[in-house]
Amino acid sequence: MKKHLITGLLIWVPLVITVWVLHTVINTLDQSLLLIPSQWHPDTLLGFHVWGLGTALAFLAVLVTGMIASNLLGQRLVRLWEHALGRIPVVRQIYTSVKQVSDTLLGPSGQAFRKAVLVEYPRQGSWTIAFVTGHPSGELQCHLPDDMVNVYVPTTPNPTSGFFLMMPRSAMRELEMPVDAALKHIISMGSLANDDSGSGAHPSGTDGVTTQPTTTT
Repeated sequence: MKKHLITGLLIWVPLVITVWVLHTVINTLDQSLLLIPSQWHPDTLLGFHVWGLGTALAFLAVLVTGMIASNLLGQRLVRLWEHALGRIPVVRQIYTSVKQVSDTLLGPSGQAFRKAVLVEYPRQGSWTIAFVTGHPSGELQCHLPDDMVNVYVPTTPNPTSGFFLMMPRSAMRELEMPVDAALKHIISMGSLANDDSGSGAHPSGTDGVTTQPTTTT
């Protein structure tokens, strides 16, 4: 009975969680219909509620916005919009901070979470997977040695929380595995075999990795 129960849970738990997440996301995006005037509301025009219509409209709005912002006129409108928001005292700090984070994570020129690496953490001889997020800048760059790298060390099984570290590039080892494969390895606490990790170099090898990290005092 225990074996059959566990087998049933392994089938139903991923399915239920997937349906719950999709249901929550779609219901949240459907709230975008509240921005439409009541006389033009789809529920009023059709006489019944179409589940998921708000999600489709939100996706279409984001797509059209991206298409408009990709041309020269759209880029000028975006700059004017950002300049107007930058003149509002409280909104300026919030919008600027959120935009910097979104540009770093989602922008095509951003380098955050584009490379998985191995770092010794939390002590020497203990290795974990981390993600390169950039390089120290500003005042930090003046107080740190050259060739320092920002890395994010996620926790398991929830990678949305973790630790931010600045360390020399020589103290890390670059991995060939894709970022999504590294995330699966972290979320599964290392229980999922990773067969698509590129060259599959061993930490003690030299293919695709940096030199052996050194200990400094």
